[in-house]
Amino acid sequence: MTLLKPKKVIFFGDSITWHGPDEDGFITLMKNRLKTEGKIDQFELIGAGVSGNKIYDLFFRFQKDILDKQPDVVVIYIGINDVWHKSQSGTGTDANRYLNFYSAMVKILKDRGIEVVLCTPSVIGEKKDFTNPQDGDLNAYGQIVREIALKYNCNLVDLRKEMIKYLQVNNPDNAEKGILTRDRVHMNATGNKFIADQMYPVLFAKQR
Repeated sequence: MTLLKPKKVIFFGDSITWHGPDEDGFITLMKNRLKTEGKIDQFELIGAGVSGNKIYDLFFRFQKDILDKQPDVVVIYIGINDVWHKSQSGTGTDANRYLNFYSAMVKILKDRGIEVVLCTPSVIGEKKDFTNPQDGDLNAYGQIVREIALKYNCNLVDLRKEMIKYLQVNNPDNAEKGILTRDRVHMNATGNKFIADQMYPVLFAKQR
């Protein structure tokens, strides 16, 4: 008998992804679901998140943390710091650089036959009335990711769109945090489950 090699899935991103392998993190939650469904032997899930990273940080560690590991699937979830750090420290990423660095990585992955799943940047503040200061930029950068996914025929997990829909229903007091996040950005237990529930069907639902 020939044992099938597990499909290697790498999650590439910032501190939100860095927390993915935590006990209540979204990567751990998906591993637990794979175990429950008897699929865990089919996949190897690897977190490659680094706190504070922006798109060009991913690009500079792309070879070591992604290509050298020869993944079958790469999930890219980046953009929060590119937007947030514009106002925080003036070290954010303008839209053109975000598009160019992002597109370059996706093209390399696709040229190598690696499956790519893109995630739109989620939230910086949870107010549902569109008064979070970075809402405009997040909407714009989310649209960039959607267009890259369309151009390169990548699967898309539209976290931005789905989180806004969720908050419209589940944030009656228009709170700026505490619904999906613990601090306006990083996920709480509910937020991690939300991300896992969004990613899982895209990554694993077709597997038997």
